[in-house]
Amino acid sequence: MFKKLLITVLVVSMLVVLGACANTNTPAETPTETPAETPAETPAEGKVGQIKAAGKIVLGTAADYPPYEFHKLIDGKDEIVGFDIEIAKLIAKDLGVELEIVDMKFDGLLPALVTDDIDFVIAGMVANEERSKTVDFSIPYYAARQRMVVRAEDKDIYKSPADLAGKSVGAQKTTIQEEIALEQFAESQYVGLSKITDLILELQNKKIDAVILAEPVAKAYVAQNSALHLPELDLGSEDGVAIAVNKGNTDLVEEFNRILEGYLADGTIENLIVEATKLSEE
Repeated sequence: MFKKLLITVLVVSMLVVLGACANTNTPAETPTETPAETPAETPAEGKVGQIKAAGKIVLGTAADYPPYEFHKLIDGKDEIVGFDIEIAKLIAKDLGVELEIVDMKFDGLLPALVTDDIDFVIAGMVANEERSKTVDFSIPYYAARQRMVVRAEDKDIYKSPADLAGKSVGAQKTTIQEEIALEQFAESQYVGLSKITDLILELQNKKIDAVILAEPVAKAYVAQNSALHLPELDLGSEDGVAIAVNKGNTDLVEEFNRILEGYLADGTIENLIVEATKLSEE
């Protein structure tokens, strides 16, 4: 009897122990909710979208080319003015962004554009075939005749390219004026410099004998300096200056064309040219 009782107690004890062991299993963790991923910002579409997202548009220019772009003291402060600059301001206003102006040498403009250091170039730049290989252009917004500037004391000596055979003729590097100097003044010695102001200084110092310039620019420098003279010589007309943008920025070209077409149609650009010319002569 005692033996049976002992066996029963042992069996019950084992069952209790086994039950306790079974209950020591760690309960399954309640899965935590994975926080919803914040959707990434949609990148601005196209160059126009990028400019609007940045809140500014960066202009590259060479401010030694009155009345296109030049330095002027306004209320005692040095400012870059000119009808190209006014066009750039209208573009920035139309896009709803700020305008930042970067002044550099003319021959550095396209390299800066290609590397996206600037967004666009307005600098009296002709949209020729060579430049179009690396950048895109808007529609032309102005075309000027090409002229020659000489010293006033030489006005009766230098009247044509033939008169400058064996003499030196200057023009700004990488411009339509450089092409004219090389083609129409083939018998002259060509001097290429990056800045118009340097060319005019060399002319005045008798280091060169003539400078090729776009007519508005030539007139502006002659009006400011009685030691200079503008012969009655027409060297032809340029194809038309345009706005340059980096290759492939089609949306930006389309925006610029839309803006320019409006201001060309209502006479705004013509008025800007007149006002800038007056300002350059003051």
